[in-house]
Amino acid sequence: MEQQRLDKIIASTGKWSRREAKELARLGLVTVDGRAVCSVEEKFDPEAARIFVNGEALFYRRYTWIMLNKPAGYLSATEDGRGKTVLDLLPRELRRQELFPVGRLDKDTEGLLLLTNEGGLAHALLSPKRHVDKVYYVRTVGRLTEEDRRAFAAGMSLEDGLQCLPAGLEILAAGEESEAQVTLREGKFHQVKRMLAARGKPVTYLERIKMGNLPLDRGLSRGAFRFLTEEEIAELRVLV
Repeated sequence: MEQQRLDKIIASTGKWSRREAKELARLGLVTVDGRAVCSVEEKFDPEAARIFVNGEALFYRRYTWIMLNKPAGYLSATEDGRGKTVLDLLPRELRRQELFPVGRLDKDTEGLLLLTNEGGLAHALLSPKRHVDKVYYVRTVGRLTEEDRRAFAAGMSLEDGLQCLPAGLEILAAGEESEAQVTLREGKFHQVKRMLAARGKPVTYLERIKMGNLPLDRGLSRGAFRFLTEEEIAELRVLV
């Protein structure tokens, strides 16, 4: 990998700023491959060098990918004056890494949300041309029917002008309150809610449970997160 300045490598972890890295190096608390490095202007290969900061081994990630089990009440944004954002659920060192949500979930929608600082792959995953499925669990008022399923499969044109690609609607339970699984290949504003409202079945609960081949980790409590594995990231790259 291309060599980078030591302060940039250290700051990329989010645990220390470049200024803090400079001070730690001045105090002799930064070592690279077993030797103390006093100047953070020196360059190293971050994937090959063994870097320790204040006795702690530095784990370098070129890009960070996080799976968050989003709770209701948080906005899918990096900052917003209207309320708390999903970044408020992360520790300080991750908030420093310029992460952003891969797509959006409504404030009251829960479930799988990816956060990253890798722009190219994130935008590719969201492109309708890539046909990366987004799968949702939904509860509605009213009985879902086979006619609703066919309307989703045909692609819907809503009264407000929204043109929807063909989508999947798998009815899990039908009654006064129905349950279903909805699969989209796009992610337009409030799309699931608008499509079901157009069928006279307003949504009472919505949760994203899968993106591409990546399911929501049910070991994550609501509001918790984990890093994606290298295998999971590789699978996302295969999708696009």
